[in-house]
Amino acid sequence: MGERTSYPPGTFSWAELVTSDAGAAKAFYTSLLGWDYDDQPVGDEAVYSMATRDGKHVAALFRDDSQPPHWNCYVTVASADAATAKAKDAGGNVLAEPFDVMDVGRMSVIADPTGAGLCLWEPRQHIGAQLVNTPGALTWNDLITPDAEAAMSFYGTVFGWEFEEIPQAEGYRVIKNGDRTNGGVFPRADGPPGWIPYFGHAAVDRAIEEVPDLGGQVLNGPVRMPQGTIGVFTDPQGAVFSLWTGEYQD
Repeated sequence: MGERTSYPPGTFSWAELVTSDAGAAKAFYTSLLGWDYDDQPVGDEAVYSMATRDGKHVAALFRDDSQPPHWNCYVTVASADAATAKAKDAGGNVLAEPFDVMDVGRMSVIADPTGAGLCLWEPRQHIGAQLVNTPGALTWNDLITPDAEAAMSFYGTVFGWEFEEIPQAEGYRVIKNGDRTNGGVFPRADGPPGWIPYFGHAAVDRAIEEVPDLGGQVLNGPVRMPQGTIGVFTDPQGAVFSLWTGEYQD
């Protein structure tokens, strides 16, 4: 179990669901991942629901009808302004310029040159997930992209990431942020580019049986690996996410 009080810059630290039906999404993820919720009003009758496990923040969700349901993935940076400028210089697009989120942090939203969106987070009162790498918590992030080389060049420039190709894994590369693995890059020509969060689960095989009954869909899996098992799903509103059962980092 990985409890966190801070994250080194360049580390994935938060996942946030944008959904068309917050109530239905909360019920789905509670059944699947055992989440409770800390609902926080954020003005204009909007609510930001912080998902918790064992009393610690692990993710969040909120309703927004203006865009298709999806998960936002966040990377911690030392300065949202500096990282956003670096992303722009490296060929990325800025979807939202840096802005303060009350007193909890400062953020921006960028897209890499292949079109995958990513949130940058400069922490203040909110570090991101307080618990990771355990069932019910964030454990990995994968980039699906049609141009892995362009994406890796971009992220290497912006975050200093390095990449390690996994033999016999269809071009899959593991992201390394310093001496720690930090996610992966999966080259795939079909489908839109994007980042997908992984959450730990006690038994992916069981989740594959349960998700259709909960209103979601199984897109892929079980995928067996030496370290564990993966399943890829959509929730009832259509947001894509993955589950992992296996070995965790500390």
